[in-house]
Amino acid sequence: MRQQVGLGRLLPLGGPRDGAWIFERAAGAVLRRAVERAEPGLRLDGLRIALASPEEAAEPVVPAPPSALPPGALRVTARFAAPAAEPLPVTADRLRAVLSRAAAERIGLVVTEVDLGVTELLDAEAGAAGPAAGSGPDVTVDGPGNAPVEDLAGTPIEGPARTPIEGPTGTPIEASKSGGGSDEERVAAAALAVPGVSRLTGALGRPVHLASSPQVPGGAALAGRHVRVDLAVGVDHRALDVARSVRAAVSAALPDRPTVAVLVTAVD
Repeated sequence: MRQQVGLGRLLPLGGPRDGAWIFERAAGAVLRRAVERAEPGLRLDGLRIALASPEEAAEPVVPAPPSALPPGALRVTARFAAPAAEPLPVTADRLRAVLSRAAAERIGLVVTEVDLGVTELLDAEAGAAGPAAGSGPDVTVDGPGNAPVEDLAGTPIEGPARTPIEGPTGTPIEASKSGGGSDEERVAAAALAVPGVSRLTGALGRPVHLASSPQVPGGAALAGRHVRVDLAVGVDHRALDVARSVRAAVSAALPDRPTVAVLVTAVD
C-alpha cells in the first residue's frame, strides 16, 4: 500500500471494454515530458488526474486491479508558473491543448476537462526552473527517477536496463518462448513479446496474477480464469495500444482463453 500511494491513483485507460489501467504517476510523467518539449518556458508546480464525473463512470468488462478507478471521463488539474511576457489566457490555452493532446495521443486517457491555476509569474531570465519549493502537498505526480521503486515487500523494482520478472516469492521467472512451462511463464512470455512492453513489474506484488472465477462488480463471479499483467511500456509507444495488444496476446497464449486486464505501472 505504501508504494501504491506513491504511484498515485489507478486511472482507466480507454473505455469500459479496454480492460486497462495506468498509475497516475506514470501518466503524469508523460504529460510533464510533453509540456517540457512543447512549452519549455513554463513550470508545472502540480499535476493531478481524477474522474471528472464519478457518478457517470461505467463498469469495466473485466475485474479491475485493487482500488482502481472505474472507466470514465477524466479531469487533469495542473498548477503552473509562466513568464509574464504574454497574456496568461493565451499561455493557459496552449498548455491546455498540450495536456489534452498528450493524454489522448501518447497515453490513451479519456480527458474531457483540464483545470489550470497560475502559481507564479516568472521573470524572462528565470525560465522553467522546476517545481517551486513548498508548492503544496498535491504535487505528487513527478517525473521518473526520484527514488527507487519498491514492491509491497520492500524489494527494489529494477529499471529498464534490466527486465526482472519476479514470481510470488521473489524468484525469477524465465519467460520462455516455447510452449512449455507454467501458465505464469506463458503469460510472461506472451506479454514481453508485444512491441512496446519494456519490462514486467511488481508494483502490486507479482507481475502476473492468475485467478479462478474472480468476483466482478455486482457480486457475480466470472465463469473462467482471469489474468492481470503489470508492466512498463516504452516512451515511444501509446500505453493504451500496448495494453490492448497484451490483452489479446495473453488470452491467446493460454488454452482456456481467460479474460485479461493490464496495469501499466511505468513509462520508460
